Order: sequence, then structure tokens, then C-alpha cells
Amino acid sequence: MSSTQTTQPATGTAPVVPPPQRHRIRTTIIFLLVVGVVGFIIWRIVTANDKANKQAAAQQAAMANRAIPVQVATVQEKAMPIYVTALGTVSPYYSVTVKPRVTGELIRVNFKEGQDVHQGEELMTIDPRPYQATLDQAKGQLAKDQAQLQNAQAEYDRYKALFDQGVVSKETLDAQAANFGNYEGAIKADQAAIDADALNVQYCHITSPITGKIGLRLVDPGNVVTANTTNLIVINQFQPIAVLFTLPEDQLPRVFAKMSGARALQAEAYDRSDTIHIASGQLLTADNQIDTTTGTGKLKAVFPNKDEQLFPNQFVNVHLVLETRPDAITAPTAAVQHGTDGDFVWIVKPDKTVAVQPVKVDVTEGTTVIFSDGLKPGDQVVTDGADKLREGTKVDARPMTHNRPATQSGNGSNGMMGQ
Repeated sequence: MSSTQTTQPATGTAPVVPPPQRHRIRTTIIFLLVVGVVGFIIWRIVTANDKANKQAAAQQAAMANRAIPVQVATVQEKAMPIYVTALGTVSPYYSVTVKPRVTGELIRVNFKEGQDVHQGEELMTIDPRPYQATLDQAKGQLAKDQAQLQNAQAEYDRYKALFDQGVVSKETLDAQAANFGNYEGAIKADQAAIDADALNVQYCHITSPITGKIGLRLVDPGNVVTANTTNLIVINQFQPIAVLFTLPEDQLPRVFAKMSGARALQAEAYDRSDTIHIASGQLLTADNQIDTTTGTGKLKAVFPNKDEQLFPNQFVNVHLVLETRPDAITAPTAAVQHGTDGDFVWIVKPDKTVAVQPVKVDVTEGTTVIFSDGLKPGDQVVTDGADKLREGTKVDARPMTHNRPATQSGNGSNGMMGQ
């Protein structure tokens, strides 16, 4: 009889299991996906940077080809005044502070504040009744003394006849003559008193001493005013009007030399910013001494002031014209640039590009420059936007809209212009 036997593995020996094929495939796929994602990200970054660089280059090229907006002015050949400038103060040609000549109650005001008045026009009235009463009393005393004088005259005539007949003595006749003379003197005194009282009555009617403009009323009706003390009103003459200004003493000889000629020096008044012309006038005179504390001399100019643009105590810039250059080459001061090699301007060429043009500045007159070399009439010069320009830059030229005032330098204090 046979039996079947099963072979058992040896005790202590582990079985060998090969790695699954699916695990290796999965690892490979994950690795490839990670590499693909990283590669895609790198590709996108490189593509975006390249696109940004191309856009920046395109924008830079567009900016380089785009015209820069600038303001320009045309160089002109014209007559230009050469002047000195100074800060001046407007002053009334005449100014009167009206005060009463008599004491009394102010009963009437005949004007409106700020109105124009003419010389001799009645402005205020002080109660004249006390002074009229005194005047009437003086007239009564005159009438009394005149009657007594007439009686004394008759007495003297009688004694003169008796003296001629030898009836009365010489002493008696002389006494009558003295009595007659006393009444004559009394009559003259009475007449003087009448004149004084009549003048006081006249002073009760306050009239304008000048033609001008009235200021604010200083006293209201009903107040008692005191003779030669109370200020009633101030009247200033506006037409003409004066401007007082000072110049440094080293500029005065040049001004005096021009004043010695037959032609009066022209004076122009500008506003505080020295840009807006207000009025034209003439230099009247200069003071007879120099202020040692400031080293300046005071001058006075007179302006017709027909439109009353000048007002007392107003500050103005005075341009005292010393001469006029008939054919000056001029441009706004804003066009002048300053470089290491000297002054220059940007000129707009016919092809709408700009170029540097060296210039020589002769005189700076406020907001205008007179050139001695470098420019000709008709040239277009840049006055605003020059900080963005380079040689050959294309520009969009627009007319200048505002000529900014320039700061004077190198020509002396008080705005002294060039020779």
C-alpha cells in the first residue's frame, strides 16, 4: 500500500516576492507630471518676461517718436525802453485834513462819504447863531459910536468957531478935538470887530479847500467841535496823483543826467507783481538830499490818473524810463537757459525739432530780454517745457500763454536795468 507525501519548505527560509509592475509605472507618471508642470511654469515666466520687454521697448520707441508739448514765443524786433525800477507808494497830490475854525455844534453835513467835491463847495455847517448875535452886537456898537462921533464933530465945529472969535481958549478946542478923535478910533475898532465876527459867521460854513475825494466822516452832526482841534474829514486829490519812490544813490547820477535834458522822464506804474501796467506819468522832481540811513534818494512822479486806478498808500512798481532802443531783438526771459558754457535758448526748427542756440544777453527788462547776439526776428524759442528736451527732440509747439516775471540779478539793487 502506497502513501502520498507533501514536501514542506525548509524551516527559517522567507519567500522572495518580486515588486509589482504597476507601482513603477505610477512613480514614472508622477515624475513626468511634476517635470511637465515645472517646465510649463518656467515657459510661462520666460514668455511673460519676453512679452513685457517687447511692450516696454515698443512704448519707449513710441515715446521717443511722440512730440513733446512745449510753449514757444516769437523773437521780435521792436523799440524797448531802458529803465530803472523801484518800489513806490502812491500819495495824494494834495491832502487836507479839514478842521473847524470856530467852536460850536455841528448841525449839518452836506456830503456823502467818498464823493468828489470841488473847491469852495460847502461841506458842513456849524451853528452860526452865537456868532451872528455877536456880529449884530458889534454892528449896534458901531451905530452908537457913529452917532457919538457925529455929535462930537458938531461940538468941535462950534468950539472951532468960538475959538476963531477969541471966546474960548486953545486948550478947550484941543479937548474937543481929542474927544472927536476918540470916537473916530472907536468906530475903526467897531468895524474891525464886525469884520472878525463876520469872518466867524463865515467859518461856520465849512467849505472844501481843494478839489478832490472825501474820505470817511470823522464827526457826526450834533457833536460840539473845537476850533483848530477837531478833525472833521480828510480830502485827497486824485487827479493828478503822485508816487514817491527811492533809488540807490549810485543810480542817481544817471537819473540826474537824464533829468538835465529838456525832455521829462517817463514813469510807468505797474502792480505789485510788476506784470500789469496801471498808469503812465512823468518824473516831477527829486529830493534835495540823500537819506544817510538807507543810502537812497527820494523821487516824485506825477500821474494824471484820469481813471483813478492809483489810490493813496497803494504800493506800485515804478519803471523810470531813461532811454528807448528802437531796434532791439527781444524774447521773454523764460526762454533763456543757463549752462556751463553760457546762456542758450531752445530754437524750434521748421521740421518741428529743437536745437540749442547760444545767445548773448544784453539787457533784462522785467519779463523781456534784449539780445546782442544769437537770435534774429521770427525765431521760435521755447519758453516752457525745456527740461524735457534733448537735441533733435520733436516738439508740439503751442503759443506762450503767460510771461512769468523774471528775478533781476546782476544789475544792481532796486531793479536797476543794464546799461
